[in-house]
Amino acid sequence: MDNGFEVIGSGPQHVIVLHGWFGDHSIWSPTYALLDRERFTYAFLDYRGYGASRALAGTYTMAEIAADAAALAARLGWDRYAVVGHSMGGMAAQRLAVDAPAQVQALVCVTPVPASGVKLPPEVAALFAAAVSDDAAALGVIEASLGGRLTPGLSAHVLALQRRSASPEAFSGYLRAFTQSDFSSEAKALRTPLLVLVGEHDGGVSAEFVQATFPVLYPHAVLATLPNAGHYPMVETPAYLVTVIERFLRQAVAG
Repeated sequence: MDNGFEVIGSGPQHVIVLHGWFGDHSIWSPTYALLDRERFTYAFLDYRGYGASRALAGTYTMAEIAADAAALAARLGWDRYAVVGHSMGGMAAQRLAVDAPAQVQALVCVTPVPASGVKLPPEVAALFAAAVSDDAAALGVIEASLGGRLTPGLSAHVLALQRRSASPEAFSGYLRAFTQSDFSSEAKALRTPLLVLVGEHDGGVSAEFVQATFPVLYPHAVLATLPNAGHYPMVETPAYLVTVIERFLRQAVAG
């Protein structure tokens, strides 16, 4: 059984899009109408245990996501492609670029986890672990990542998407993956054009955290702030996010 996915667009520049911990690929759906479909073809992947891949068993690791994404590209006949990854999907995007440097043309990491992972303090780790089955804990994680400034309906929307899309086993497994994995020693060799986007109000992957991790790993990376956004800019500010991503991809691949 292959991973589920959705293709948007028919352009010559190919892009694989990787989702985050909360929710399957449809978290990106607010961007669909805004994409340049004549220039780009986007393939939105569902990880094992999520969305259309929910019945697909896995080990729930960054390497597995990267391998499944590479397999999807091969299935689509793509020899070269860019990768966009959100949150833990940003970590998986880095893994894919490390594993397939000849295929990955450019990377955009949106409010991302670095290749070194996120080492959570014990009390925060307990909250994240509780979020697997406890709605109040999950809402607390989501609201903090949004900066506690938007309608509670947005947090409820993200949680509802997670609960209907992800199996508890996968949700728990990927938590271990992005908090306990570290392939930074390999990632330091990465020279792929890289844009790192951080939400102005992100209470999880903060600007300070990104500044302390990504430039150390990737001195060539371009870092930019997304104004009026927290951890889910594809929902909060989709038009601006698409504008920034596509501008970078046009320049990176043309160069």
